[in-house]
Amino acid sequence: MEKKLKPQGHKVYPWGQAKTLETFKFFLLGFQVRECLRIFLFCLLLVVYFGTICGNLLILTLVSTSKNLHTPMYFFISQLSISDILLPTDIVPNTFPILLNNGGAITFISCMTQYVVFCSSEVFECLLLSVMSYDRYVAICNPLRYSSIMTTAYCMKLAIASWLLGFSIALIAAIIISLLSFCGPNIIDHFFCDLLPLLDISCSDVFFFQVVAFLLSIPFVFTPIVIIIYSYANIAAVILRIPSSTGRQKAFSTCSSHLIVVSIFYWTIFSVYCVPSREETLTISKLISLLYTVFIPMVNPIIYSFRNKDINKASYEIIHKYRT
Repeated sequence: MEKKLKPQGHKVYPWGQAKTLETFKFFLLGFQVRECLRIFLFCLLLVVYFGTICGNLLILTLVSTSKNLHTPMYFFISQLSISDILLPTDIVPNTFPILLNNGGAITFISCMTQYVVFCSSEVFECLLLSVMSYDRYVAICNPLRYSSIMTTAYCMKLAIASWLLGFSIALIAAIIISLLSFCGPNIIDHFFCDLLPLLDISCSDVFFFQVVAFLLSIPFVFTPIVIIIYSYANIAAVILRIPSSTGRQKAFSTCSSHLIVVSIFYWTIFSVYCVPSREETLTISKLISLLYTVFIPMVNPIIYSFRNKDINKASYEIIHKYRT
């Protein structure tokens, strides 16, 4: 027998009623599928999560210990690895009981905490991918000044600014969500606390929040896209002017991994948040959300390490060091 949740209706005004805030809960439906499929998903997520943590920890270890990887490009890759550890750690452990029990309750505070971490990671990755494209732009289009522009201090400032901006945007969004009223049954048809499902169950007028979300998306989502497009347009122009095919291939190889990561990341983001939500696409939306919150963080270190001579060399050095 499948367990059926019987949530009770509530109306909550979080900032005005502290006791209500402590006891108020949402009910995450997760994936409403047969038990065998839920067990399969549980096992799959467990393996993927373990691989994600190991792969990204390996990248962080190699970048921190190998002197050959003490460059701006690998510093930014290590920051991406931190984000790729943080995001699935925020989502996957909470998804396990939801899968096993075919749904589960989450308190309002836990829901907002999960959303802040999730949103911070996503905004940070948007900003970081644009920073990484700028790094490749300087390296290829202005190589003589690369070391003087992309200094260690400058790279640190870019990374810290990206983290702070990501957290600030997530905190603002969480505060605005907390000002909404939620009238029961407070059932979220998703496996984690995401923006659109929360807006769907609110009984407040969400037009103001939608306007604020759109305005915030311009500098923190669309502007990074413009920077990436501008950077790679200039990079492509420079690469095409390289006379030898070997030189063009070498220049392009330094950008190919980043381009793949950018393409996958923005494809999944736009598929979830820009395609109109319809009842028949809820399952697809969940699967795509699962893709960019769980699977992509595992794929990123594979993409950046695949056929990467510097990372392979650093790996062999560490293996040789521990063997001897």
